[in-house]
Amino acid sequence: MVFELAMGRSFHGTVVGAFRAVRPSFRIAGWFLCATIFLVLCYYLVITGWTAAYALFSLAGVSITFADFTASDMPVFFFLFSAAVTIGVVSRGVRKGIERVSVILIPVSVAILIVMALYVTTLPGFLEGTVFLFSPDFSVLFDPLVWSAAFGQAFFSLSVGTGILLTYGAYMEKGIPIPRSALVITLADLGVALLAGIVIFPLVFTFGLEPAAGAELAFSTLPKAFALMPGGVIFAVSFFLVLFFAAITSAVSMLEVGVSSLREAVSWSREKTSLLLGLVMVAIGLPSALSYSAANWTVGGVKILDFMDETVGTLGLPLAAVILAVSFSWFAPREILDREIGRSFAGIVHPLCKYVIPAILLGTTLARLASGIDIADLRLLPGSPGMGTLMQVGGMVLIGAGTLIVVSLLCRFGRCPFGRRLFRKG
Repeated sequence: MVFELAMGRSFHGTVVGAFRAVRPSFRIAGWFLCATIFLVLCYYLVITGWTAAYALFSLAGVSITFADFTASDMPVFFFLFSAAVTIGVVSRGVRKGIERVSVILIPVSVAILIVMALYVTTLPGFLEGTVFLFSPDFSVLFDPLVWSAAFGQAFFSLSVGTGILLTYGAYMEKGIPIPRSALVITLADLGVALLAGIVIFPLVFTFGLEPAAGAELAFSTLPKAFALMPGGVIFAVSFFLVLFFAAITSAVSMLEVGVSSLREAVSWSREKTSLLLGLVMVAIGLPSALSYSAANWTVGGVKILDFMDETVGTLGLPLAAVILAVSFSWFAPREILDREIGRSFAGIVHPLCKYVIPAILLGTTLARLASGIDIADLRLLPGSPGMGTLMQVGGMVLIGAGTLIVVSLLCRFGRCPFGRRLFRKG
């Protein structure tokens, strides 16, 4: 995180611009990062829509199972709603849109979680739930899939290695200490995650429910707990609003990466770029939304949303992080990092990003693929069919190849006289 923020502030541009500043030929790597996080966003908005739907259901007092919800056309509507909100916020700009929304939604979310955490301390299942949450199982440390999932969770939760912090780093003022900012972000993220866990598991154990994982926990187990508790409607609305606020702020940051890079390339207005890229986002994300709807779209028996998550999300994000770390640690002058965070601290961060982090990410990802291990609870929805290593790798190769072809054509088109004229006209 420190490394990415430092590079963003030093090059003071978009993801593509920062890569191009290191080496002109590296701009294709910058576009690959933009494409990767954009593809993640396209299916991530489907899940964001689920949180909005359940917040509305809770507010209206409607009880609906997740199976019934995904057997209807409602997931598609709420996906479109989440996409529209994301496009609207990003089109307003960094100050008027992204910053204003974050300043309001994040404190509100934390305040709601704190109130809920204070309440669950009075429940009979509080001790049992917290013991379950904080009791480690050291045997799983030998499972490469757990390590891969842990790195993926940490990188995604902190927006590291995807170009998001590289983009936001460009907006940081010179007087702000980057290491301190990174520490505050990390502790805040970890604190909110632990606070959410303290809220969730005592509720589950108080009402004698089975603790699940992922979407099953959020959209099946917890609604049952809320239905059984006094004042459950208030807690249900509050909880799903927090989930929606957290999801929408993440979605905004992901879209900003593509919008800022595309604006730099084509010199369009922010509103036009946000709208056009948003329409592409909706078109690509719609099959994922339809896979968890009455249409039930699948690829080889696997829902399209799960397919995207197991390929782009599981393999694409670590690859993007490796590309970012290697590009800037091996090819950008070391003096840049010294200037941004100080020579002594850079002496620790630089070798970690140059050698250790790429090796660990590649090692855990390859070990996971080679082992062919699959843990159902770590999939998007427990109980959904696993893809298998061959389909996972094959899917990622096809998506990656398609992305690189599109990026290469765009780069060539932008260099030709007709392309430059069209971009200027746009």
